[in-house]
Amino acid sequence: MKIGSRVWLALILLPAGATLNAQSSPQQPAVRIPDGGGSGRIDSIFIPPKPGAPFSLVLDTEWTRPMSGGGSFTLANERRILRDSRGRIYQERWILVPKGGDIKSTMDIFQITDPGQHTWYNCHTATRVCDLFLYSLTTTERYGAAIGSSGPLPNGAGYRQVDDLGVDTIAGMGAHGYRETMTINSGVMGNDRQMVGRREFWYSEQLGISLKSILDTPETGRQVFTAKEVSMSEPEPSYFAISEGFKVVDQRGASQ
Repeated sequence: MKIGSRVWLALILLPAGATLNAQSSPQQPAVRIPDGGGSGRIDSIFIPPKPGAPFSLVLDTEWTRPMSGGGSFTLANERRILRDSRGRIYQERWILVPKGGDIKSTMDIFQITDPGQHTWYNCHTATRVCDLFLYSLTTTERYGAAIGSSGPLPNGAGYRQVDDLGVDTIAGMGAHGYRETMTINSGVMGNDRQMVGRREFWYSEQLGISLKSILDTPETGRQVFTAKEVSMSEPEPSYFAISEGFKVVDQRGASQ
């Protein structure tokens, strides 16, 4: 998912009184790109190509990070995810925008993966181009909750504590909760003091996905992914076909 760094930079670079919809001046402006920053993509919940477990849902995402003088700011979006009985997956990627702000989120990418054909289409809505990559995951692999075990980390880096939170109902479905607390000793990651990060997720064995996932670390801030509008009906086959008017560029022979 894209943080919307283009939106962030646009807000910074706009002159006083300007709007995002202002028309370009007759004279071509100079290109002014500030140093630093990043692409802003964040990892979302993992969707395996599990066969015989179709679903559709809307995933709500919030990313909260601290401000240097205190307080925090939050970016948010919602996106659709579907999987059919054959393990094919359709996912939308929407720009993360300021929560509660006037900037509207838009879909910039949709992705279609097919474990039977080993294809992964990454389609850009702006250019109407779908890059075709190799999809290596299969329906025969065993997928489970991504949880480790309590104990010291390698090379004296710190300690990991894993807690079983029991079972609960998330988005109308049964889920098993886990919490993993990672304590990193000072100096291991350039940190001048002990650093603690936590990961909590509620995993549906039936669907093979986390229905709610929370990551809270000093590096990333707090990321919360929450599934809603969950349905176990078979999705429409049209979602797993490339839309008319999109050009496919085969990248499978390119170096990845």
